[in-house]
Amino acid sequence: MATEVSPALAQANDDVLTVCAISFLAVIIANVLHEGLGHAATALLTGAKSGVLTTVAWSSDFDSRLVAAGGTLANLAAAMMFWIALRSATGASVRLRFFLFTSLAFNLFAGTGYFFFSGVTDFGDWAAVIAGLHAHWFWRALLVVAGIASYYDAVLVVGTALVRYVGVPRSATRRLLKLTLIPYFSSVLLLCAGGLLNPIGIGLVWQSALPGAAGAHSGLLWLRYYIPRGTVPVRLSDGIDRNYAWVIVATGLSLIFIFVLGRGITLHR
Repeated sequence: MATEVSPALAQANDDVLTVCAISFLAVIIANVLHEGLGHAATALLTGAKSGVLTTVAWSSDFDSRLVAAGGTLANLAAAMMFWIALRSATGASVRLRFFLFTSLAFNLFAGTGYFFFSGVTDFGDWAAVIAGLHAHWFWRALLVVAGIASYYDAVLVVGTALVRYVGVPRSATRRLLKLTLIPYFSSVLLLCAGGLLNPIGIGLVWQSALPGAAGAHSGLLWLRYYIPRGTVPVRLSDGIDRNYAWVIVATGLSLIFIFVLGRGITLHR
């Protein structure tokens, strides 16, 4: 249990550039896990001979319900691993803890948010999973209900993690706002930029990249209102200071993400 929160820690300042850099790295990892591991690797291991991997989709001649579900399953599995890592990293630097937190958030929100999105729109990965099933309306309704319930639970998990394991007290409202809004808008910016050059079509920016960022990650905008009362930091944190190592790595990987992966990479079995 944390003791009294000092005014200095409650008002700790976080460097915007470093917070953006960490957020960029976390969203790149979540995206590559979804498209690369969840879809591409699953397809290549289960029947596809080749395909094109981009930031917004995996495209090949081979398809299956497992391939469609793979992206979400990869994100949910990664979210569990990042949550375990974050809980175990209370002695690590605040920058590393914030990276683990944003990775948890992006993976968990992408994983749970997709159920609701596909149920409502009948589009995307889980629409492909339930395509052709008897009583299609039932499966869509089930996706919506499961999406709402799981996303709400995800908001509670992520909000609690921000306070307990990153070390930002519930009373530090300005820090909570800053450390959730910057990752949110960073993800929207990077995922949309990464989709602009995709070879499949600009429509995927509006159909996939934007919903996957602005929609799926929207829990970051309001989770601070749902952090359970009585949640306290395991270890209080100082502010996230400027760190050029994070900034340089994030800049380099973001350029690769936009201009290399964004254009598409052909993968073969």
